[in-house]
Amino acid sequence: MISQPYQTYIERSDRARNMARFYAMTIDQTLFGKACLTRRWGRIGTSGRSVSHHFEREQEAVVLFLDLLRRKRNRGYVAVRARSDA
Repeated sequence: MISQPYQTYIERSDRARNMARFYAMTIDQTLFGKACLTRRWGRIGTSGRSVSHHFEREQEAVVLFLDLLRRKRNRGYVAVRARSDA
């Protein structure tokens, strides 16, 4: 069972380079009780690509989650506020 929710959504934008990227990650529990880290990435406004990693223990998924988050932040990705449709 997952002890707490893990999810993040970060973006990297640079108008001069026509760059508008997103990166999202979540850790969920599978039907079989294993941890599943799902990553999605791509150009903002598209559905992008995704890949899932399955782990026996939640701790293994969290280690990869935090490592990937650190790498993305080092490359300039930042957390964004939720957008309102108003």
